[in-house]
Amino acid sequence: MVLPTYNEKDSIAETIRAFDKLGIVDDILVVNNNAAEGTSDEVAMTTAREVLEPRQGYGAAIRRGLAEVDTDLICICEPDGTFDPRDLTKLLPFTEDCDFVVGSRTVSNFIWDGANMGRFLQWGNWAVAKTIEVLFNTSYLSDVGCTFRVVSRDLVPGLLRDSRVHGSAFGLEMLMLALMARDTVVQVPVNYHPRVGTSAVTGDTRTAIRLGLQMLRMVLAMRVRPPRRPQRSLGRRNQDQAERQQALWNPSGPSSDGSLGR
Repeated sequence: MVLPTYNEKDSIAETIRAFDKLGIVDDILVVNNNAAEGTSDEVAMTTAREVLEPRQGYGAAIRRGLAEVDTDLICICEPDGTFDPRDLTKLLPFTEDCDFVVGSRTVSNFIWDGANMGRFLQWGNWAVAKTIEVLFNTSYLSDVGCTFRVVSRDLVPGLLRDSRVHGSAFGLEMLMLALMARDTVVQVPVNYHPRVGTSAVTGDTRTAIRLGLQMLRMVLAMRVRPPRRPQRSLGRRNQDQAERQQALWNPSGPSSDGSLGR
């Protein structure tokens, strides 16, 4: 469990305890990204461990968290009260077939009263998501900004190597890199609650608009000029598919050396 924190002092301890209460999280890591004074004191009262990432930005914090953990599945979530930790139990079943499971905050039935998901943010995320669908021929997408997600450890080395964004648009870059590598990605609706405190991004309309335009430029730039970087290793699901394909053409069946033992 990776929890980046900057301005979540009043909600982070409760978030940690809620994830811990599920009984399925092996390691909770808080990445202190120059967080508000008193945040470390709140974390110290929980079972989580904490590391400091001095480079400012959501992307810098998540990259540090991905580099620090060593579990088969890594969940990323913001500890600001907007997400319900119990929704992790909705995301995990899809990891049997998918390398990257992303939450979606744009399904109206799951948006709680007072949540910062008005029509502008809801339709803005939907529009960028549909642009990605059309330009990259992806599976169904409805939200590009949801920061509640689970990723397979197999994808982490490639994501750390290929990502370049340190700021708020890292979440989209992470999604785009997975889609362009043809990793198996699926979106699952999650509950979206009012935030505890004020967001440094979506709390200001002008900042949100600038971020949205930055995301759209990123999508178009990746379509016009895809990153030319070393070939990434296949995710677990794609490895399974490749082995089954090979077995169809190999009368003797797949070799024992190549079995994944899922």
